[in-house]
Parts: sequence; structure tokens; C-alpha cells
Amino acid sequence: MGHADAGSQYTSVRFTEHLDLEGIRPSIGSVGDAYDNALMESVIGLFKAERIRTTVFHTGPYGGLAEVEWATAGWVDWYNNRRLHSSLDYLTPEEFKQAHYAAISREAQPA
Repeated sequence: MGHADAGSQYTSVRFTEHLDLEGIRPSIGSVGDAYDNALMESVIGLFKAERIRTTVFHTGPYGGLAEVEWATAGWVDWYNNRRLHSSLDYLTPEEFKQAHYAAISREAQPA
């Protein structure tokens, strides 16, 4: 099987009905539909375009697996912590997280 098994509990009619009754949307599409693995495929495509197939972050071809692994770790760190994100008012995810927790801390303080 070249495809991740979604598991029968996620695709069963009863489970889907239960989610619907609770107002919960399933987190995965049904096997083979257009949404199956779409997020992961788009992130992998973004990674390849931004980090592997360009010389913006490196010059020339990678010298081996260790260089690709190092480049991957750097890109994941940048993507998760330092990239500017339009959905976060052009803050980095880390800045947004810090602002969120600072706001919660201020709200919890008695006046």
C-alpha cells in the first residue's frame, strides 16, 4: 500500500455520524478524495521550491545527505519559528505566540 491507511474508525459511517451530531468536522478527507494529504503535499512542495530547488539559501548542488538534512532542519526551524505570516498580522509564529501568552497573563491579573 503506497498510501497512508486512514483507519476504519475514521471512515466508518457511525463515526462520521457521531462527529456530525457533535458538530465536529473530521480532520482528514476520505481516502482518495482531493483533500487526502493535501496539506502535507503542499508543505513538501513549498519546502522543495524554497529550500532544495533554489540557490537562495545555498550555492551550487548539495554535497550529500548530511547537507540536505542540515538544510531541512534549518528550513523547518525558520518555517515554524521565524517566517512572517500574513494570517498572524505579519508576525513570526514565535512573536505571535509570545504576544498571545502575554495577553493571557495580563487578563489573569486582578486589577
